Amino acid sequence: MTFYINTRQKDSHEMLGTSLEKCIKSHEGAWKELIFICIGTDRITGDSLGPYVGYCLSGCPMIHGQIYGTLSHPIHALNLTEAMDHITRQHPNGLYVAIDASLGTKKHLGFVTVANGALYPGAGVQKELPPVGHIAITGIVNASGWMEHLALQTTRLSTVITMADMITRGILYSLSLMGYERLPGDLSLPSPRSLAALTDGGN
Repeated sequence: MTFYINTRQKDSHEMLGTSLEKCIKSHEGAWKELIFICIGTDRITGDSLGPYVGYCLSGCPMIHGQIYGTLSHPIHALNLTEAMDHITRQHPNGLYVAIDASLGTKKHLGFVTVANGALYPGAGVQKELPPVGHIAITGIVNASGWMEHLALQTTRLSTVITMADMITRGILYSLSLMGYERLPGDLSLPSPRSLAALTDGGN
């Protein structure tokens, strides 16, 4: 089960939310809590998508789930194994949703994928890291195929922020669809200003 969402489309966050809801419901009965694992580093623009989403989500005090990986406490290649050991001990019955940046074809730039199955961090830059999660959300921030590290380093910050905004609102929309309490913020407004208000106080 894999969904491709174009962030340039109107109401793309609703498309992401409904796609994520379908993936979560396919695991119904096998978990007790939602855990969001946001992977990447704030030291590289293109790779900061995961931590930025984590930062945004951590500013939602009523969220039903746990957030790991933020701008101030990122989960990256150097600490991934240790972080996952901690998460699996703390949340043995969790459903893990992994979020990360990725590289792809030019025609898919700006797309977000939502899929059942593990996320493979570092695959786009030829790093061998352990798979993470039961559900994967990936944002295609730049093109692959040539000097992948440079592609991540030269990714526009506006691309990352716009995509993180949509992913954050999509996750919150999916939770509202599943009957969780309404979260602060206007999910219909895609502007960075509204996102800033939503995430004020995040770590």
